[in-house]
Amino acid sequence: RWGLIALFWLLLWQIGAWRLNQPLLLPSPLQVGRRLGELAVTLPFWQSIAFSLRRIVAGFLLGFFSAALLAGFFLPPLASLLAPPLAIIKSTPVASFIVLALLWLPSPWLSAFIAFLMVLPLCYENLLAGLKSADPLLLEMGKVYAFTPFQVFRCIYLPALVPYALAAVRTGLGFAWKAGIAGEVLAIPTGAMGTQLHTAKVTLETTDLFAWTAAIILLSLALEKGAVALVKCLSRRYTPPKKEDMSC
Repeated sequence: RWGLIALFWLLLWQIGAWRLNQPLLLPSPLQVGRRLGELAVTLPFWQSIAFSLRRIVAGFLLGFFSAALLAGFFLPPLASLLAPPLAIIKSTPVASFIVLALLWLPSPWLSAFIAFLMVLPLCYENLLAGLKSADPLLLEMGKVYAFTPFQVFRCIYLPALVPYALAAVRTGLGFAWKAGIAGEVLAIPTGAMGTQLHTAKVTLETTDLFAWTAAIILLSLALEKGAVALVKCLSRRYTPPKKEDMSC
């Protein structure tokens, strides 16, 4: 089914390229695919991927685990204290943060910082909602049976947290990847994928621009699928098989 949907849009793109007949404005998917294949056999292509991937994933992980740490305190005063800065981060355009960060950070690490900023409020809200969704009756039962903090987390909080963590990973990775690449386009660090986009735009290499964009999209999808699979695998490993099973 998804293959047919993708084929429909690729065909529509191909028809548009044929009708326009201006490769400088809209190259065909065949031209883009051929150029992507040419880039994929070069070392600089994979070096650029490694450069961007390492920093953006580092920013995402830092944002996710910082959000988990802040949400884990689960204190109303702390939540109230964090609300204004998190609201400001959510409301401020990414471009504003990128321009400000250019004053504070070396350009190679700007993408990591931007990814961290974009992920932090989103993951914090999701994880906090997951913790709050834990069944209060099960928490009372845990007190009655003198559960250790680890048992309370594993048997009660973790099952409630998993759906929210999955949502945070799905959305957060997408935001981190897009924001990180946007930061690279403006900061132009040597060897980054965003820098390749900027170079293709400046030199009017539209086919290269589309090819790098396709590579970015494919990497984003692969990252999301891999991260979601990892979270599901960990949740199956560390979550009790049944919610009502309180013997762990």
